[in-house]
Amino acid sequence: MPGAPPDTNEAPSLLAVEELSLSFGGINALTLVDFSARAGSITGIIGPNGAGKTSLLNCISGFYRPTHGRVIFDGADVTRVPPDRRAALGIARTFQNVALFEGMTVLDNVKLGAHARLRSGIVSTMLMTPSARREELELRERVEREVLDFLEIEHLRRRTVGSLAYGLQKRVDLARALATQPRVLLLDEPVAGMNEEETEDMARFILDIQEERGVTVVLIEHDMGVVMDLCERVSVLSFGERIAAGPPAEVQAHPEVVRAYLGEEAT
Repeated sequence: MPGAPPDTNEAPSLLAVEELSLSFGGINALTLVDFSARAGSITGIIGPNGAGKTSLLNCISGFYRPTHGRVIFDGADVTRVPPDRRAALGIARTFQNVALFEGMTVLDNVKLGAHARLRSGIVSTMLMTPSARREELELRERVEREVLDFLEIEHLRRRTVGSLAYGLQKRVDLARALATQPRVLLLDEPVAGMNEEETEDMARFILDIQEERGVTVVLIEHDMGVVMDLCERVSVLSFGERIAAGPPAEVQAHPEVVRAYLGEEAT
């Protein structure tokens, strides 16, 4: 599309959207957006408020169905696949506003995310048959070992989420997404509202998720320091259209990005 050269990654894309459009009552939230994320990379989506960033993530995760275009995951068209099936396929997400059960413990919140991967059917789970009970115990052990320990919140596993500071709640939200064993992790403003120390911790965890687990990460973020430090490539949205895509330093200097995102003239 005009002003947005096509992505030229040599490695195959694990996730892509093609000419994606989304409308609400005649208002265009997204217009013919193309986007891709290379397998094993960290890709950023930036833009001013109201640019359509969260709408794009909602289309990728299945919460919104686009009015035009396709969502491609691992070579398959998942545009009409419901959110729970996309989670089971390996697409997980966090939310800009923490969406946790505040009266439940950290462990129980995180286990909810992992249930997308359980083999036991709903009847077996409700009746707690021997096989379902064994799987539940295995799930708890895996969550504590592979998720809570990894994100350094194992000591909080019995605390209710509502008793935790905001930065820790954001980490629990990440843990719940990670418990689904995702291949693609969609992060909606993962460091929003955090202090400097919390931001550094979250950035470290995101890098570890990508480097140690090979998870493909797509993140929306306003903190340009985080974007520059973490992302291999960045796509920029403005008024629902993609206006630039490329390496962070190149995109940050793009004249249209300077005008639309930074609010000043290019020098």
